[in-house]
Amino acid sequence: MKVPLSWLKEFVGIARPPHELAHLLTFAGLEVEAMEYIGLPQPQEERPQTKISGLEWDQDHFVVADITEVEPHPNADRLVLVQLHDSERIHTVVTGAPNLFPFKGQGPLSIPLKVAYAREGARLYDGHTSGREVTKIKRAKIRGMESYSMACSEKELGISDEHEGVIIFDVDAPPAGTPLADYIGDVVFDIAITPNMARNASVIGVARELAALTGASMRLPSWKMRVAAPENSVLPLPNIDIREPELNPRFTATLIENVTIAPSPYWLQYRLRLAGMRPINNVVDVTNYVMLETGQPLHAFDYDVLRQRAGRKNPTIITRLPEPAEKLITLDGVERALNDFTILVADTAGPLSIGGIMGGGESEVSSATTNVLLEVASWDLINIRRSVHAQQLQSSQAGYRFSRGVHPAVAPRANRRAAELIRELGDGHITQELVDEYPRPFQPVVVELPLAEIERNLGITIQPNEVVRILTALDFGVKKKGKTLHVTVPEHRLDIGVGAVGISDLVEE
Repeated sequence: MKVPLSWLKEFVGIARPPHELAHLLTFAGLEVEAMEYIGLPQPQEERPQTKISGLEWDQDHFVVADITEVEPHPNADRLVLVQLHDSERIHTVVTGAPNLFPFKGQGPLSIPLKVAYAREGARLYDGHTSGREVTKIKRAKIRGMESYSMACSEKELGISDEHEGVIIFDVDAPPAGTPLADYIGDVVFDIAITPNMARNASVIGVARELAALTGASMRLPSWKMRVAAPENSVLPLPNIDIREPELNPRFTATLIENVTIAPSPYWLQYRLRLAGMRPINNVVDVTNYVMLETGQPLHAFDYDVLRQRAGRKNPTIITRLPEPAEKLITLDGVERALNDFTILVADTAGPLSIGGIMGGGESEVSSATTNVLLEVASWDLINIRRSVHAQQLQSSQAGYRFSRGVHPAVAPRANRRAAELIRELGDGHITQELVDEYPRPFQPVVVELPLAEIERNLGITIQPNEVVRILTALDFGVKKKGKTLHVTVPEHRLDIGVGAVGISDLVEE
């Protein structure tokens, strides 16, 4: 799992060098297999256990710049000349970036385009070769026009393999001349998540571990969504019918109306690319973003398609097992014969998605979508694991997480978090609180831990106050009663058992 350091810092205050954090995580069971430095200088210390790569953006050569005008190239239809200000002077830059063509011939732009600019002499990756080959910008003539610098694509900076256009930052990017490394420089940890550490298959999970390891405090994101006046709504919420509660213990849904489907802002695209995911549009990107952030997979439906399937009536979302010979065309375009044990999300017209693994093609969000139904549910991990293997969908990010266990308590939080982001980025509105069906509530796990068992199992003495400190740092609730600790297991720790097993699990912590 790839985790950007900047994302971790949103949730935990950490000032240690990245290689020290990698060392802490590795010896806590989260092996950092590789670190990629995006624009930042690499450590000088030898770190043989971790592969280190990346391209440093020299502060004098890589800066934020403003494109103020895009003009036709006099000798080439597939090239343009951009007037670019880097805080020192105006440069004329030759480029064939297709995402600048819509601005050609408009004259001075009322709002400059903020881009990543590499000055003469900069060392960067060649955007026109396969792999990552370092090259140096030198003066040359391109179709009769002198060229000595460039606006950069993500591939040229080592962010991703995207090279079809230059990076265009959000309008609130810092002023021209700001060193690029100061703005978007980052370090990406590539962490091996073993089955016993599945609770950490999220940015918040890794941040929680770092908080415990460093003594820093956690700052969780807001779980609130802005609900507008109900009279603004013209659509009813769907009915929810859970027919197999042991396989689907919780199902939540939120309706976001009048959404504009568009590309995500660059900050969101950038985070996804660093985490190894491809941006698609603002709605789908938010579902992926919140999944990576919280570890809770989400799915977005085109609500108008669901209403059409229901004969323009209020849809009923049903979670059930397949009918005999039932099939579904999933988002990857494959028609799938459904196993009789595989839990589905369906409606009265038929299946919509394989629950917890992959959505169906008919109801997916498209450029024509205006009303979005956001589903965030909980699923039985054993059933998901069976279905993942039966359908050969091991690459499913949702299936990966659900097959290792996600607590139902996360579902409503992730739903509100994502709904608010979709509302904000899609300029939509939410007029009703989420639907929350929870037929099989999970009961809190409390383990009675005799202090004597710690020394008996470990062979060393740990003072009671230190035991309490360690468990509290890991989010366990602890009450001391005589020589026994009554430990309440946090919701994200599905790996802690009860009775004797629970005692062993806590001693291991």
